[in-house]
Amino acid sequence: MTDLPLEDAPRTVEEWRGYLAEYGKEYVEANEDEEYSSLTAEQIESHWLGAEPAGEQTIAAQEQRLGIQFPPSLRAFLTVTDGWQGVGGWIDRISPCAEIDWMRNTGPGDSFIHLYAEGEDPEDDTISLADLFRRALLVAAGEDLWLLDPTETQPDGEWTAYEFTPKYGTVEEYPSFAELFHESKDQI
Repeated sequence: MTDLPLEDAPRTVEEWRGYLAEYGKEYVEANEDEEYSSLTAEQIESHWLGAEPAGEQTIAAQEQRLGIQFPPSLRAFLTVTDGWQGVGGWIDRISPCAEIDWMRNTGPGDSFIHLYAEGEDPEDDTISLADLFRRALLVAAGEDLWLLDPTETQPDGEWTAYEFTPKYGTVEEYPSFAELFHESKDQI
């Protein structure tokens, strides 16, 4: 886990605005010697690695299509930016609202469900990756994947978040999307 206090993770729309401006600046400065294949010249110059905000109608339509209401920190994030390029760690981007989907409905999800369902021991009390992949939203991808689990809701409405590392077949758990995003800042 990061040395950054989790309570510094953004929660509100205002907090996300300031946080993402700082995050983008740190990302661009830390990676200035690397090639920015996924960033535009405008993003590099402005340090804003996001898009225009997702409108309330866009968010509500996607929630209706998925049959859920997004957890508060993801909803606030989408209200500030509809997706994000340049994430610390092994994530290429956070998906725009219209691309957020159940992992089971995605190509990687279907493959991982089959792969992990084959070798599971029903007596094992550790997290069932196949079950997690069936029920979780896929919100970010790259070499690793970020998942949100609606069956594990905190009192504040946040869903438990997971970073799945396919290379090792491991998951790391976080209390929310905000904390997972905040953790990635330490990996810039």
